[in-house]
Amino acid sequence: MGGSKTEGGTSSSAPLIANRRDPYEVLSVTRDSSDQEIKSAYRKLALKYHPDKNASNPEASELFKEVAYSYSILSDPEKRRQYDNSGFEALDADGMDMEIDLSNLGTVNTMFAALFSKLGVPIKTTISANVLEEALNGTVTVRPLPIGTSVSGKVEKQCAHFFGVTISEEQAQAGIVVRVTSAAQSKFKLLYFEQDNGGGYSLALQEDSEKAGKVTAAGMYFLHFQVYRMDSTVNALAMAKDPEAAFFKKLEGLQPCEVSELKSGTHIFAVYGRKLYVICFTWILNGDNFFKTASYTIEAVCATTYEDTTHKLKDIEQQILRKRSELRQFETEYRQALARFQEVTNRYSQEKQNVDELLKQRDGIQSSFTVARSMVVGGGGGGQVSNGGGNGKVSGEGESSTSPVGGEEGSSDSKSKKKWFNLNLKGSGGGGSSDKKSG
Repeated sequence: MGGSKTEGGTSSSAPLIANRRDPYEVLSVTRDSSDQEIKSAYRKLALKYHPDKNASNPEASELFKEVAYSYSILSDPEKRRQYDNSGFEALDADGMDMEIDLSNLGTVNTMFAALFSKLGVPIKTTISANVLEEALNGTVTVRPLPIGTSVSGKVEKQCAHFFGVTISEEQAQAGIVVRVTSAAQSKFKLLYFEQDNGGGYSLALQEDSEKAGKVTAAGMYFLHFQVYRMDSTVNALAMAKDPEAAFFKKLEGLQPCEVSELKSGTHIFAVYGRKLYVICFTWILNGDNFFKTASYTIEAVCATTYEDTTHKLKDIEQQILRKRSELRQFETEYRQALARFQEVTNRYSQEKQNVDELLKQRDGIQSSFTVARSMVVGGGGGGQVSNGGGNGKVSGEGESSTSPVGGEEGSSDSKSKKKWFNLNLKGSGGGGSSDKKSG
């Protein structure tokens, strides 16, 4: 996809400097200096005081803070106006924090991420300060990469191979594509540099390699229409918070390439052996090509012979953008449906529990209709009737009572038993026999 500049900004409290120096003095510029001159001065001083280059100098971090604080004032038109009119007092009254808009500086600022992380600002960095400083000073070796050719090589981690692509006016109008692939699936970065006022090269665009089938690849497309790159970190952060959101946020990672066309002349590209710093709270984990070089093949082509492919790319970019808008709306619908589904699922569980409880209660009630239950209840009244109710059978000769109540009556004195039999079997022939035996 297209290259990307580092976006967003950093924010931290203004350095507590007892005697703050004039920002123009800190950056060694005048009050009439242009924005570009101020930006260039900041880059050079930031490189100069970078802690990686000043490990033995404990003041380097403080000096960098001062440089960054000064630039945060002079790079903002409103803050610069306030300072020019009333000095630091106006900024203090406005409650200013030190803010640096990295998008104004290009991806050169990724080299400051290690320092910013020490200051509590989590930013990923992938390019070493040495590479960027050499490019800014113009001391790098640039190899030619003619249009329609390719070059293969291996680059060490945290090192870069620079290439010069010279294009004509006609080729510039048609469009240029620069791509890098790795059959070994190495991790790398494709970089694009702009000419700096000082004669060197300043980093303008960068593109991380991504797996594409059996290879890893990165590309920059200067075709006179907006091409987008995929920032995978957006999706990764979304997935960490909510796996379901990862799908909906996937296309949110599309970031536009800030440069969509090139002018005729020689343009500088580089392949950088990537070493990724993943900053997580206070940990810095190193990965990607940690023990090996990155093998690659870089090629530059003119879109003249790829007219049909160019139209297809333009069309698919528009389709993806439309799909992103559709997904934003669909996410709202999905969340509402999901909430409703959760609601009815909870009700289903509750209703199932209620039904089971009602059936359980019914079973308990029905189980009360038993012989044992009837006899226990009837024991106090003196009558013993079977559950059938038709031909009641009483305890007699050769039979034992099946009722606990009968057993208790049997243990009473003979007088009580005789009275009981006489009462229940009055007028019965069998009653006399029982009475005789009882007597």
